[in-house]
Order: sequence, then structure tokens, then C-alpha cells
Amino acid sequence: MAKEVYLTQKGLEDLKIELEDLKMVKRPKIIEALKEARALGDLSENAEYDAARNEQATTENRIREIEIMLENAVIIEEAKSDKVKIGSRVTIEYIDDNEKEEYSIVGSTEADPFANKISNESPIALAIMDKKVGDVVVVSSPNGEYKVRVKAIA
Repeated sequence: MAKEVYLTQKGLEDLKIELEDLKMVKRPKIIEALKEARALGDLSENAEYDAARNEQATTENRIREIEIMLENAVIIEEAKSDKVKIGSRVTIEYIDDNEKEEYSIVGSTEADPFANKISNESPIALAIMDKKVGDVVVVSSPNGEYKVRVKAIA
């Protein structure tokens, strides 16, 4: 059984759009590039053909990957809760330096640290999952341990 893929509704729509583009736009372009490269003759030393085949393999792998994600998608419901869940927007305070950060907890597919969207599998998310406002937890990361306090949950 494949692993569940947690997605927001927007993330689901984005994947569907990407899949449609790969199947209806990119795949036909690659097929055309392969036809043109074959017409050039000897395939054993044909760089255009090799490049098109590599792009075809990459595209087909991405199509399969997206199809599997869509088959195993679990939509994140953004419901109000007094505990941190996938889909929560959480403000935390780093205990050592009193710095505050706000994160949205999303599935690993949609994680974007530069947009403060962290994966539910990240060290911070794992540490604060199911915690309430005021709870202090220890985050174990590859760079060592540190403490954070849950300040707000939205």
C-alpha cells in the first residue's frame, strides 16, 4: 500500500494542472522531438535523440509520481482545533532567543520553507503535533536539540 499524501485543496488542484500540462503539452512536444531526432539518421551518435529520450523518461516518471500522489491524496481540512494538526497555522517561540515564527503545517509535497510552509514530517512539526498553546517541547533536529513554545494556533 502506498503512503498517504497530505495535500491542501490548492495543492491538489496544482498537481492536477501539472499532470494535465505534462500529458497534453509536454509529452506531445517530446514525441515530436523524438521523431525529428530519428529523422536525422544514426541514433547511436545522435545527441538530440539522447536528450529527447532523457526528457521523455523524466516526464513519464513525473507523470507516474503525480498519478500515485493523486491516488493516495488525503485532503487537509483546515478546521479549528485547540491542538496543532496538519493544516494548522502555528506561531511558535524559540525559547533560547525569544524569536517568534509562524508556520503552516502541510504535507511534504507542499512544503516550502521559504513561504513558512513546513512538512508534517519536519522536526518542528513532529515535536509540536497535538500540542496546545503554552506547551513547551524539545525539537530534535540534525543540528541538535532546542526548545520551542506554542504561542498560537489558527
